[in-house]
Amino acid sequence: MTKTLNVGLIGCGNISTSYLGRAPNFKGIKFTAVADVNPAATEARAAEYGVTALSVEALLADPGIDMVVNLTIPAAHYAVSKAALEAGKHVYSEKPYVLTLEEGRNLAATAAARGLRVGSAPDTILGSSHQLARHIIDSGAVGKITSGTCFVMSHGMEDWHPNPDFFFLPGGGPILDLGPYYIANLVQLLGPVARVTALTATPQSSRTIGNGPRLGEEVPVRTPTTIHALLQFASGAVITLVASWDVWQHDLANMALYGSEGTLHVPDPNFFDGPVRMTHRGEAADLPAWDHPLGPKNRHEVWGSVADYRTAGLADMALAISEGRPHRCNDAFALHVVEVMTGILRAGEIGGFVAMTTTCDRPEPLGPEAARALMA
Repeated sequence: MTKTLNVGLIGCGNISTSYLGRAPNFKGIKFTAVADVNPAATEARAAEYGVTALSVEALLADPGIDMVVNLTIPAAHYAVSKAALEAGKHVYSEKPYVLTLEEGRNLAATAAARGLRVGSAPDTILGSSHQLARHIIDSGAVGKITSGTCFVMSHGMEDWHPNPDFFFLPGGGPILDLGPYYIANLVQLLGPVARVTALTATPQSSRTIGNGPRLGEEVPVRTPTTIHALLQFASGAVITLVASWDVWQHDLANMALYGSEGTLHVPDPNFFDGPVRMTHRGEAADLPAWDHPLGPKNRHEVWGSVADYRTAGLADMALAISEGRPHRCNDAFALHVVEVMTGILRAGEIGGFVAMTTTCDRPEPLGPEAARALMA
């Protein structure tokens, strides 16, 4: 019988609703408590989802909690994850996993010394569309991937987010905020990155908040907001990645991968679903039917409906602990993604190439049957 792990959540901001709301869809996990440095936020989330409100210290000290989900701001990820490991808890972090290689290596050593697991978002790479893309690549339908392009561009977060400060400080910016989705998906599709280079820019020195009680307030910009990067993979594939918060509109595809036998268009990896298109030697090819449980739309917004299955990576980690197998969104994978992202920013500073010092295995695919095994 699968063991259910009791989970405590630290960080009761916007993203916490996705984790708490989707968890009942999955086996192996049960949220029992929440905590935040803001007691009012803690109490509100606890009441909303019927869990216990605790202080951060009390949650870490609770012997009934097996695993901590770390949803704090990026600058606090390392300290909170470290404290959870030292308290004897497995840890699953929101992205970015950490902000430096040293932090990630320290967490890995701390976890190993205590026999604990560490995992990290994004788990959107486990969604139906991205796993279909993985299936197509692994089948050889488009041949060997030799190159590709990725574009993630908008005008930034200040128009809609009431407290966008951290997006524009070191640890934020489009590479560390949105880059994890794109780079993690590229690594799960193509394997590890060998080296990177980039040009970066910061066109605006401040941003004006356009929403909420701080409407009109200026926040400083202290990290690059436009990045043009080149990623050379160990496989030989060369990918262009453009990430910017200085673009009002564009018509470029989120992700296109060019193979020796065809082209694969992959939807936005910020989401679990979306259309996957393929051509074979210039001719459109029908894609196989893909009845995948992490694909149906289940979240409805004013701008449309999307598939939201956050906690899939957490559930896979919990079941992997019970079953004694590797989990897909693991720390070695997440740390390699962090090195790629920080390497891109470093390359922009020095105007040269940065070689990767980490590597990782591609996570096991999560096809329809494997995905169904995660579902409650």
